Amino acid sequence: MSSVDCVIVWVDGSDKEWIKIKNQYSFNVVKESEDDEAERYRDYGTLKYLFRGIEKFMPWINNIYFVTCGQTPEWLNTDNPRLKLVNHTDYIPQKYLPTFSSHPIEMNLHRIDGLSENFVYFQDDMFVLKNTVKEDFFKNELPCDTAVFNAIAMEKMDKEFRFLMPINNIEIINKYFRKKESIRKHWRKYFSFKYGKDMLRTICLWPWIHFTGFYNYHYPYSLTKGVLRELWEKEPEVLDETCSHRFRNSNDVNIWLASYWQYASGKFYPRSPKIGHLTCISDDERENNAVYEHIKKQRSKMIVINDTIKNGNFEEIKENLVESFEEILPDKCSFEK
Repeated sequence: MSSVDCVIVWVDGSDKEWIKIKNQYSFNVVKESEDDEAERYRDYGTLKYLFRGIEKFMPWINNIYFVTCGQTPEWLNTDNPRLKLVNHTDYIPQKYLPTFSSHPIEMNLHRIDGLSENFVYFQDDMFVLKNTVKEDFFKNELPCDTAVFNAIAMEKMDKEFRFLMPINNIEIINKYFRKKESIRKHWRKYFSFKYGKDMLRTICLWPWIHFTGFYNYHYPYSLTKGVLRELWEKEPEVLDETCSHRFRNSNDVNIWLASYWQYASGKFYPRSPKIGHLTCISDDERENNAVYEHIKKQRSKMIVINDTIKNGNFEEIKENLVESFEEILPDKCSFEK
């Protein structure tokens, strides 16, 4: 099997120069977006544990492509030959820059020079907790993933794009794929016992004529550059509009679209959702303690930790998170000075 790289995207939200530039563009824009909320850019001091986890638990990874707007953590060993520093200006078309939205950053990843055809995409709140094998992410050159149907709920939310993005994504899928035909061709992948009880979602939504949506597990993404290239070929206007928004917008599509395309086209291999765990750090101390225990006991191969703190003690939570990761990843890796 060919080599697999991984991509990590990161921003230092405390960088005064970055904040100054962001503020210049955010006037009259952030009301439509959550990109100005503090929790999107808070630094928990956990990025180094993502690097440690990849080196220790994903030794089969070839190179790490670290994507930023030119920022570099002071502890990062930039001399490591397996570390490839990528500036937004290196691969995102100039007309979309500067950007403060993750969508242009994600939807242009296939343009990164030297990146392997098959790659694993990490956001900076995604971590690896125990040993993995390449076949957890790619098998027979196909991305491994969990394709489970979902019904998109039209919830009332302050930030409307939260529910509009999945609709925008699935609209494109229904434009190019006929649900019954996809199921007929790839029924073993849609109805895989690997999905466990989650397959009940697919069974319940099976009768609908069109795709109603897919469940988003939000684990590190197994992707191919070919799918991103195909999306740009099929929908250049949609992707151009998305990338032209410097902040997230309700008309956007996002990286979920690439996963959905892989599902509908059958270009994936079924994987159990139990490989990862999606959780939140919040104002609820009991829930936070459950997150710390999950990390310490390494209850899944991967964990994603969303930040939903509004009134909680950020510094205390940050300290507890770092202590939890230190228990399983106490040693510096080659990506640290």
